[in-house]
Amino acid sequence: MPAKPSRQLFSGKFLKKKKKKVGPPIKRTNLESRSREYLTVDEVNLMIEAAKNIGRHGPRDALLILMTYRHALRVSEAIDLKWDQADLAQGKLHVNRLKNGEPSVHYLEGDEIRALRKLRRSYPESVFIFPSERQGPLSASAVYKIVARAGAEAELSLSVHPHMLRHGKGYQLASEGVDTRAIQAYMGHKNIQHTVLYTQLNSKRFKGFGKDVRL
Repeated sequence: MPAKPSRQLFSGKFLKKKKKKVGPPIKRTNLESRSREYLTVDEVNLMIEAAKNIGRHGPRDALLILMTYRHALRVSEAIDLKWDQADLAQGKLHVNRLKNGEPSVHYLEGDEIRALRKLRRSYPESVFIFPSERQGPLSASAVYKIVARAGAEAELSLSVHPHMLRHGKGYQLASEGVDTRAIQAYMGHKNIQHTVLYTQLNSKRFKGFGKDVRL
């Protein structure tokens, strides 16, 4: 029995395949892209050393990373720091917290005071501690780039962003057993529930829990 002719008609041209519409890439959550959202003291020290040797603003960028970590600053708080907030003679820093946070006065360590004096001589025209090329404040995107670049140069095992410095300080204080209320005041948290997140991840709470078995 002869085969039935195909019902498909051809116009002399091959039929074109329809192109699949490709949507925007699915955004990965922070937990998917990073195993944790804070930096350790050793990692911060590596980033500071790396930043010192990147470009002509190395000293500024290294101090930015150090102070953002040490004083648990948000990006907006770091770029808004002005010289009238730093009392170098008394070794004090007036921290104006944003997001309805509580302002506080932090002590400046000797290495900070020396670096701040040197930085002020380098940028005498700016009222901002961390100035841009035009002597105004750094932009938030510039800070993100500075921190990410320092993390890459330090060859850290995870990609980093500025808020990981603030989180790192919170975890460091909690791991040293600092009172939760003191951490809350230091970080400028309005709600203590934000501070409790750091104490919940304090591994020292679980020290000795695994002594019941041996390898």
